[in-house]
Amino acid sequence: VQLQASGGGLVQAGGSLRLSCAVSGNIFSINYMGWYRQAPGKQREFVAAVTPAGSNVYADSVKGRFTISRDNARNSMSLQMNSLQPEDTAVYYCNGQSTGTGLNVWGQGTLVTVSS
Repeated sequence: VQLQASGGGLVQAGGSLRLSCAVSGNIFSINYMGWYRQAPGKQREFVAAVTPAGSNVYADSVKGRFTISRDNARNSMSLQMNSLQPEDTAVYYCNGQSTGTGLNVWGQGTLVTVSS
């Protein structure tokens, strides 16, 4: 299984972007899918995830602004980001895990830059 993130870019504060994560291989081998981000000089942090139970969870900093979704039919996951702020500037990574097999894969990252 491989993941490929896309959709990053430059946007003004208050704008929106939609990130996508394409899954190559059997998406049903992944029961956890999430987005993480790493800002310059900072550690990678959790953004949002679809849990094995099918629940959507979010970091407090993005709650109400970002929406994660998983589309098994299209072998993909997306992150709709609204009301973007300069502090959202980071490289965003998609992650897929299988709690049963120990599978843990990362996409290559896509850069989101929010200008003030």
